[in-house]
Amino acid sequence: MKKIVLITGASKGIGKALAQKMLSKSYFVIGTSRSQNFDFKHKNFFPLALDLSNSRSITNAHQDIFTKFDKINILINNAGIGPDLDTLNPKRDFLNATFDVNVSGTVFFTEPLIKLIPENGMVLNISSKMGSVEVCEKTDAVAYRMSKSALNMYTKILSNRLEKKIRVASIHPGWVKTNITESSLENARLSPEQSAQNIYNFLKSDFKNGTFWDSERGIMLHW
Repeated sequence: MKKIVLITGASKGIGKALAQKMLSKSYFVIGTSRSQNFDFKHKNFFPLALDLSNSRSITNAHQDIFTKFDKINILINNAGIGPDLDTLNPKRDFLNATFDVNVSGTVFFTEPLIKLIPENGMVLNISSKMGSVEVCEKTDAVAYRMSKSALNMYTKILSNRLEKKIRVASIHPGWVKTNITESSLENARLSPEQSAQNIYNFLKSDFKNGTFWDSERGIMLHW
């Protein structure tokens, strides 16, 4: 039986590249998107509408998942936003929107699904080294940085709760050419496909539960 991976934010960027990578490796992929604007199809791909900022959308997605699937081997929380990237001063609207998706939405989407993940399954949170408290030296992207720090704390809490059952990790995907900002699209070092390959290599490795991993450089990161 094929292993099932659920990837949020799978219609573009890293999420799309991850979905296509996992499909090429014979996984069954559940891919979510706010728009459901997927420009690819596959017999082992199940598209799912999900807006992490909307509690009703989360509930509807859960209903679809629990109706159609009795397990999920890997959950990859990839969906995220960064409206204040490349800006210096915090704005309330940006902070609220960012936390609704990157933190609250991700947490409350994940929690009910844990019961579907069998022993030796995984939860991978696509975070960022911008969320590292220890190495932070810049003053930009207040909401985005804070949201990734909060996501990292959720990783640690889950890894403690699920010790010896399910492995949980935060992953920095590298600087990737996506449309999250114009500077990323123009100047980033990695293509989505390169980042997806690095993340795939990590999930296939014997990584330690509760890891914060830089998938671009292949090293552990400071929380």
